[in-house]
Amino acid sequence: MPEMTSDLTWVAMLLPFAAAILAPWLTARLGANAAWILALAPALAFLHFLGFLPEIAAGERITGGYAWVPSLNLSFSWFIDGLSLTFALLITGIGMLIVLYAGGYMKGHPQQGRFIGFILLFMGAMLGLVVSDSFLMLFVFWELTSITSFLLIGFDHTREASRRAALQALVVTGGGGLILLAGMIFIWNITGVSQLSLLLSTGDALRESPFYLAALLLVLGGAFTKSAQFPFHFWLPNAMEAPTPVSAYLHSATMVKAGVYLLMRLNPVMGETPAWEILLPFFGGITLLVGAVLAVRQTDLKLMLAYTTVASLGLLVMLTGFDTERAIEAAVLYLVAHSLFKGALFMVAGAIDHEAGTRDITRLGGLGKLMPITFAAAILAGISMAGLPPLFGFLAKEEIYYALAGSDPRSILFTSVAVVGNALMFVIAFAVGLKPFIGKEAQTPKHAHEGPVLLWIGPLTLAVLSLLGALFSGLAHRFISSPMASAVDGEAQAVTISLIPHLGAALALSVLTVVIGLVLYLRLDRLRAAADRLVTGLGISPDRGFDHFVSGLVRFSTAVTRFVQNGRLETYITLSFISVALVLLVTPLVYGELPGSFALPQAFDLHEMAILVIAVIGVVAVLTAKDRLTAIVCLGIQGFAVAVIFLLYGAPDLSFTQFMVETLSVVILALVMTRLRLSLSDHRPMLARLLDGSLAIACGLGFALMLVASTSGPFDGSLSAFFGEYSKIIAHGANVVNVIIVDYRGVDTLGEIAVVMITGLSILALIRIRVGAPLVPAPSPSAVAPSPAPAKKKKGAGK
Repeated sequence: MPEMTSDLTWVAMLLPFAAAILAPWLTARLGANAAWILALAPALAFLHFLGFLPEIAAGERITGGYAWVPSLNLSFSWFIDGLSLTFALLITGIGMLIVLYAGGYMKGHPQQGRFIGFILLFMGAMLGLVVSDSFLMLFVFWELTSITSFLLIGFDHTREASRRAALQALVVTGGGGLILLAGMIFIWNITGVSQLSLLLSTGDALRESPFYLAALLLVLGGAFTKSAQFPFHFWLPNAMEAPTPVSAYLHSATMVKAGVYLLMRLNPVMGETPAWEILLPFFGGITLLVGAVLAVRQTDLKLMLAYTTVASLGLLVMLTGFDTERAIEAAVLYLVAHSLFKGALFMVAGAIDHEAGTRDITRLGGLGKLMPITFAAAILAGISMAGLPPLFGFLAKEEIYYALAGSDPRSILFTSVAVVGNALMFVIAFAVGLKPFIGKEAQTPKHAHEGPVLLWIGPLTLAVLSLLGALFSGLAHRFISSPMASAVDGEAQAVTISLIPHLGAALALSVLTVVIGLVLYLRLDRLRAAADRLVTGLGISPDRGFDHFVSGLVRFSTAVTRFVQNGRLETYITLSFISVALVLLVTPLVYGELPGSFALPQAFDLHEMAILVIAVIGVVAVLTAKDRLTAIVCLGIQGFAVAVIFLLYGAPDLSFTQFMVETLSVVILALVMTRLRLSLSDHRPMLARLLDGSLAIACGLGFALMLVASTSGPFDGSLSAFFGEYSKIIAHGANVVNVIIVDYRGVDTLGEIAVVMITGLSILALIRIRVGAPLVPAPSPSAVAPSPAPAKKKKGAGK
C-alpha cells in the first residue's frame, strides 16, 4: 500500500491545544461570541484532514513524525488511513459544532472560558489518539483523554454527584489505560515493533504467539473500560452529570468510541481467532441488551440517550468481533451514523433543558410549535437512529442485518440480539426525537421558545449531514465508508449499500424491527414499568459494586498502612532491611546466580592484616559496649579502618570521603545522644537482639556475595576508558572521580545533597524537642505582659 508523508499534521494536532490556552482570555472579553473565534481551530484542523480524502480514497496512507529515542524505537509519529481519517473528521467536525453549541449553552456562566478550554483540550487529546502511530503516543493521548474527561465531567465541582461521576470515570478509564499499556508492551515484545503502521505488516506473528491470549485480554481490558462495555458500562450514564455539550461530544462521537477505534485498528492482526470471535460478540451482545433495557427504564432525556449509547457501543463491538467483511462494513456505517444522530439528539436534549427548564420526558409536550428548528433536527436524527429511510442510519441497519443473518445457531443468536436491541433503540429514538414535540403543550419550569443560533446550528447540521449521506451514499462510501472498511478489514473493501434495501432476510428483519419498535413505543409507559420491575428484581448494580470495591480498597489500604506505617522507626528499619536481605539472597538463589567459587588473595601484607584486625576489634567493641556513646565511638573505629583500606588500594578520594563521613557521623550521633532522653544502655530483649543480629548477618552476607559475584567475572574497562578519555574534553575536569560525581552523576549528587539537607533538618527538629513540652507555640510577649494593677478603691467605697 503506497504511503505519503505530511509535515503539517502536527500543526493540526496542536491547534485545539493552542485554542484551549486562549479560551479563557477570549471568553472574558467577548463572552459567548468568543465561541465563533475558538471554533476556527477545529475548523482549520477539519479542513486539513479533509484534504487527505482523495489520497486515502485512492488507497494511500499518510505518515510522518519525528524520532524521539531511536535506540528504543520510540517516536512522535502519526499514521492516517481510512479509519483514523474518519475519526479525525468526526472529532474536528463535530468538535467545531460543539464549541459553538457550548458558547450558547454556557452563555453567562462565570466559568464558560474554562469550560470551552477543557473541551478543546479533550479535542486535542482525542485527535492525537486516533492519528498516533507509535504505541507511546497512543498511550499518552489515551490517558490524556481520561484526564480531560475527568475535568469536564466534574466541571460543576460544587455538586457531590459531579465529583463522584468524574472520579468514577477516571478510575475506570484510567485503570483501563494502565491495562492497555501492559497489552501494548506484550505486543511490542511479541512483534518487535512499536508503531501501528509497522504492526499491520507483521501478518500472523501476533496471532501465532503463545502470549496472544494474554495480549488480547489486556487490550480488551483497555478497550472495554473506555467504550463502556459490560460490566464497565456504569460510568457512562453517571457521566451525564456533566453539562450537555460534554455529553454530546465525549459520550456520543469521541471518547467512548476510543475503545472501538482500538479494536478496529487491531482487527487485522488480532482478529480471525476463536478468542476474538467469542469474546467480542459475547460482551458486545450483552452490552447491547443491557444498555437498551436500561434506556427504556429512564425518563431523563440525557440518561435515555446515554444508555442507548452503551447499547450502540455494544453493537459496534459485537459487529467488529463477528469478523466478516459484511460485519465490518456494517460496523463502519453504524459508527458514522451513530456519531451524527446521537450528537444531534444530545444537543437537542440540551436545548430542551436550556429553554424549557426540564429534561423529564413525562413533563414535556407540544414543543414542536415553540421550537420548530430544534424539532426539525430532532425528528431527522430520530429517524436515523430508528433506522428508517431516507437517513444514513437506515443504511447501517440494513447492512447489520445483511451481515448477521444466517441459518447457523451463532448467526441466529446474534441476529436475535440485534433485533431486540434495535427495536428498543427505535423506541428511544422517537421518545426523544418526537414525543417532547407533539401533543398538548405541557407546563414547564420555563416558558419554552426557540434557542439562539448557537444552540440549534449544531444538531441541525448533523441531522442534515445524515440525510445527505444517505441521499448521496455513493459519494459517502467512496471517500468515507470504503476506505474505513478497508483499513479495519486489512484488505480493500467496497461498500455499496444504498437507500434501495437488501431483499430477503435482511429486509424482513428490518420490517420486524420497525413493527416491534412501533408496538413498544405506543406502550412506552408499560414498557418502562416492566423494565423497572426487571432491573429491580435482579438487584444487580455494577454501580453499587464500584462503590463497594472502592470502599473495600480504602479499608484494605488503611489496614496495610497501619501495619507498615505504624509510627515506629524501629518497624520501618526492620522492614527495610528484611527487603534488602530478601533481594540480595533469595533472588540469586532462585535464579541460580550465587557465586560457586572465588579466588582468595595470595597473601596479605602486615599493615593490611593490622587494619583488618582493627576493623574486627571495632566490631567486637560495638557488640560488647555497655552504653550507647561507647558503641558510637567504636563504630567509628570500624569506619576509619575501612577508609584506610580504601587508601591502601589506591582510592584516596574515596578514602577522604569515608573519613569525613565517619567523623561527622560520630560527632553528630554523639551530640544527638546527649540531647535526647534515652537510656544509657540497650535494654532490648534477647529475641529482638537475635532478630536484629540475624538481619545484620543476612544483609552483610548478601552484600558480600554480591561483591564476590561482581568481581569474579571478567572486568569490562570500557566505561573506565570512556571516563578517562572524555572527562577532560567534555567536562573540562582532570579529576575523573570529581567529574563523575559533579557532571556524569550530577542529578544523583544533587539528590544526595538533598537527602543530607533533609536529614540535618530532621536532626535539628529532634534536638529542639523537649520531652513533655506543650506542642503549642510560645505566647507572644504581649500575651504574658502583666495586667495593669487594679485601681485602688477610694476610702469608704463599697461600704
